[in-house]
Amino acid sequence: MPSLATLVLSDARFPGGGHVHSGGLEEAVARALVTGVGDLGTFLHGRLRTAGLVAASFAAAAAVAAGSAEPCWAALDAELDARTPSAAQRDASRAQGRGTLRAARASWPSPVLDALVAAHPRPHHPLLVGAVVGIAGGDPVEAAQCVAYLAVSGPASAAVRLLGLDPIAVNAAIVAMAPTVDEVVALAVAAADRAPADLPAPGAPMLDLLAQSHVRHHREQVRLFAS
Repeated sequence: MPSLATLVLSDARFPGGGHVHSGGLEEAVARALVTGVGDLGTFLHGRLRTAGLVAASFAAAAAVAAGSAEPCWAALDAELDARTPSAAQRDASRAQGRGTLRAARASWPSPVLDALVAAHPRPHHPLLVGAVVGIAGGDPVEAAQCVAYLAVSGPASAAVRLLGLDPIAVNAAIVAMAPTVDEVVALAVAAADRAPADLPAPGAPMLDLLAQSHVRHHREQVRLFAS
């Protein structure tokens, strides 16, 4: 049974700032790469198998680190940075991490969070989520599930606002991804005990390019989302 922490962290109402991020979906919509529910499903599958797998793997590893006597937060942070070549995506991850940190410290105060922040004052979002799940007694499976779900639910929610899609159809598209989510979670958990340098590192060049383009266009015109 999922821990309460996992449910709270994956809830769209959690005050971590996730609602202002589209995970590259806004730029994809602006370029007509996503125009409907069918395109959205393809986008979400690609995002989940690449950036989603990286995030889920580091969240699972962070859940393990949270229970370790000598957690390797600095190494995890550096390796996640290395797997996020887009500066815009790094900034988005750290912005969500900082937002989540404020709420997490109020709800799950712990020296584990202090140690994570000591490694970097703006921790990456997957590391923060994994650490909180671990602090609350959850396991790497829960941490990976939470982050994998957020990797698709955030962009899906953004699609409803950007394209005026039927939210019921969008929700059905997310549910249809269950086998892929399970596969990604299994891969992430299988790697959770590895050294940070050995965690999965699939690339997503298109997402990197969309993120960088979005930052440029965000300066030039009004956009609904920060990423």
